[in-house]
Amino acid sequence: MNGDGGIGPRLQQAALLLSKGDSRGAEAGLRAILSRAPGQPDASFMLGAALAMRGDHAGAISQFDLAIRARPGHVQAMAQKARSLDALDRREEAVALAEAVGKLQPDPWSADTAGVVMTRAGRHAAAAELYGRAAKLGQAPGYHYNHGSALVYLGRFDEARQAFRACLARDPNHGPGWAELVKITRQTREQNEIPRLTAIAQSMARDPAAVNVLGHAIAKAHEDLGEPAQAMEWLARAKAGMATRVDSAGDAALSDAALRSLGISVGAVGAADGPIFVVGLPRSGTTLTDRILSSHSQVTSAGELSDFPMALQAATGVRGARQVSGALIDAAGAVDLAAVGRAYLDRVKRRTGIAGRFVDKLPVNVFLAPLILRALPGAKVVCLRRHPADAVLGNYRQAFAETSADLTYAFDLRETARHVARFESVLASFTQALSPERFRVLSYEALVADLEAEVRGLLDFCGLPFEDDCVRFEENAAPVATPSAAQVREPINARAVGRWRRYRPALDPALEILIEAGVMSRDEFG
Repeated sequence: MNGDGGIGPRLQQAALLLSKGDSRGAEAGLRAILSRAPGQPDASFMLGAALAMRGDHAGAISQFDLAIRARPGHVQAMAQKARSLDALDRREEAVALAEAVGKLQPDPWSADTAGVVMTRAGRHAAAAELYGRAAKLGQAPGYHYNHGSALVYLGRFDEARQAFRACLARDPNHGPGWAELVKITRQTREQNEIPRLTAIAQSMARDPAAVNVLGHAIAKAHEDLGEPAQAMEWLARAKAGMATRVDSAGDAALSDAALRSLGISVGAVGAADGPIFVVGLPRSGTTLTDRILSSHSQVTSAGELSDFPMALQAATGVRGARQVSGALIDAAGAVDLAAVGRAYLDRVKRRTGIAGRFVDKLPVNVFLAPLILRALPGAKVVCLRRHPADAVLGNYRQAFAETSADLTYAFDLRETARHVARFESVLASFTQALSPERFRVLSYEALVADLEAEVRGLLDFCGLPFEDDCVRFEENAAPVATPSAAQVREPINARAVGRWRRYRPALDPALEILIEAGVMSRDEFG
């Protein structure tokens, strides 16, 4: 950072303010510098970073452009501009710029930043390569953590373990690193990380988010040891500090609006050549079904796309923390849903480049099923259903991202049960009202019990000929960016069927809610 007239020290001061999160203080100093030295590339870059920090990505891009113009090949400005482009949903441009960063000789931070852009675009092989370069060049534990996460998506578990261990070698208390390592490494009585993780969790008792991550890892370790009671105790401890984030009213509004949306006619059935939406509760077999379908020669997995909710948001003007809200569904009744469908298809084509049929596997789209069928006459919706008690347990056991506003119910056991009961009510109404030619419920238990028969029925529903590869889905080498990344790389099994029984009596408060809602019978207790 060189400059005349004492610019260097003032740039250092601005950098210090940015490191402390004081974007406005940094901005004031940087604008003062630029008033004396217009176009100074370091000041322009740092001002762009300050603007991006508080969400002004359009303004940030203008500053990054100035920095790149003044210093062609300014790799840090290029990487940060790619992040801002992605934040503005200009993903094609973001990916192109991230690719350009990779062709240069980026510093570790820039390589890691470009990797994040690639991850968000579903380009996991490219992301892993960029994260690997960052990890090789830099010492920050986060570089190794990101590298490990990308390797998990690619099914390269041995390499992922090495990356997570490298992360932990640099920060022995890195909770997410421990959580991911334990998730992909079976714990045994002879060799497990429970004592170490317990000590770290106790040392971070005042950080609810950290305890949440570590507590889930400890619970998973106890499950590996065949100790479900201890696992449930740790899940309760993990989630205790997060329970205030539960949005019960928002969940109720969502299911109520979904039921009201049945008043919208879904229109005529189109040719069976549109997207296949795989929906349902998380941890109910949606990733498994996505892998089955995308093993077909005529189908590509697009992953968990947010494009349909975003197209609805653009049409209605309704935005919020949730991807899908009751307010969004209610507002959709007043817009041109055919136009929303066209916008959705255009967005997917631009962002993924996929030609032909594809699977959109965003679970929360289940609440949009009538709107999807109205907007896309050629679309099919496959909704996974799992036994309600196993659905509760599967969601409660999962460490969802704390920023996932649609999934806050999982921070509380009883609220998870209420969410599952609402889902069951919505699904029953959808099944009765929607055309069986376009909306199909697929039972996870039935899929496990007779894979080939269910796959044949699924493919027939989608208008696809049977292919043997669809029942050998575990051989599919495509990336998996969901919590099921490990499970779907092995043959189907019944280990998770009826798992809820092993978690009683700790699970009983949730079971009582399911019984009261009429979605489960007390006779099932045995």
